[in-house]
Amino acid sequence: MTLHPEILIKDGKKQFAVLPYEEFVSLKERLEDMEDLLELRRAKKGEGRKRTVPLARAKRPLELR
Repeated sequence: MTLHPEILIKDGKKQFAVLPYEEFVSLKERLEDMEDLLELRRAKKGEGRKRTVPLARAKRPLELR
């Protein structure tokens, strides 16, 4: 992803970075995806070596296809 920030300076110091709205939305979505991935990894690590059930077997008692 390429960002095109406009840096705002106050008293000779960089204070803010302003992004085009589309870039902001894209960056926000990527951060949310990364948070979801980190949460998934934490949950999987917390499960340890617990056995899993294949989806097809889990659907049988529910009579789902």
